[in-house]
Amino acid sequence: MLAEKYKDQIAEILARYPVRRSALLPLLYLAQAEDGYVTEAAMKEIAGVLRVTPSQVYETVTFYTMFSLKPLGRFHIQVCKSLMCALVGSDPLIGWLYARLGIRPGETTADRLFTLSTVECLASCGTGPMMQVNDEYYECITQEKLDCILADLKRDGTSPLKSGPFMLPELTS
Repeated sequence: MLAEKYKDQIAEILARYPVRRSALLPLLYLAQAEDGYVTEAAMKEIAGVLRVTPSQVYETVTFYTMFSLKPLGRFHIQVCKSLMCALVGSDPLIGWLYARLGIRPGETTADRLFTLSTVECLASCGTGPMMQVNDEYYECITQEKLDCILADLKRDGTSPLKSGPFMLPELTS
């Protein structure tokens, strides 16, 4: 149970907020870090700690794309599907991912290495098509870049092609 295992962390989180309910997001992060996703048991436990209903916790989990109700792969690939990214190639990017990994949005590879999700906006409108893998942004994705990224992630879990959300795209002539 979270309350027993993370008693001190939960107390510290609750102390930061004058209104208990305001601690919901940090407690959900804690629950997700524990199991890799937010379990039904964790939602009920958090509801009890915050004195809210389990459905209020569930509503929050399902509203935010950073939380999951099912186990994710080691690498959670999120592809931006906002209008700007769609105009510059998010659909082909999803197709390339399917061709290479054999999964569609909402699915996880059999080896539990990759999970693919689509999200509305990752705030990198000038560098699409783009994707986020766990906490790293990959921008201006081409088929070649995608192949390098996936190979690097499969090999050692990192990619030299990673970029931050504020890096400018490479200019081509």
